[in-house]
Amino acid sequence: MHSKMMSLSRFMAIAGGLVLSLLIILTCVSILGRSLNGIMHGDIMQAVAPGFANWLIAIGVGPVNGDFELVEAGVAFAIFAFLPLCQITSGHASVDIFANFFPRRFNAFLRMVIEILFALVLILIAWRLFEGTLSKKSYGETSFLLQFPLWWAYAASLFGAIVAAIVGIYMACVRTVEFFTDRILVWDGVEAEQ
Repeated sequence: MHSKMMSLSRFMAIAGGLVLSLLIILTCVSILGRSLNGIMHGDIMQAVAPGFANWLIAIGVGPVNGDFELVEAGVAFAIFAFLPLCQITSGHASVDIFANFFPRRFNAFLRMVIEILFALVLILIAWRLFEGTLSKKSYGETSFLLQFPLWWAYAASLFGAIVAAIVGIYMACVRTVEFFTDRILVWDGVEAEQ
């Protein structure tokens, strides 16, 4: 079961990484286009090579239309795509100032409670994103420049949130079994400190 959850988490992280990489390329292309457009409109290019400058402007050299809308939607998906791997590997930030002084069993109890709370929060987020997706779809809201339906971005994020909730529930179950059986089922490096 753990290998399937890990594979699912890695798949989501790879998908999030690909989307994030494409967004970086999109942003770079948009910035380059914006810069070239500014240069082509500049006095120097209009004086030296007005035909070439006007030709580049005419073919559309400039910023990518709606780039910030695509970045907004893509980053939201990427964040939710990285959550499952972060959850299953205990990659969330933690402050262990006092936890190091507690007995091992108490730390196991804390880990169980934290995983359960994480799972509940991830379920809440997925539920609210589901409601938001339905709301955006029913109202037919679209983005300002590209006019793509906003529910598409919500649905993409919802997919990541559902996977994160599933992995969160799995990890909550694992940590609960670990606490009650007093054995470690999933090693993630935190146990070595206890």
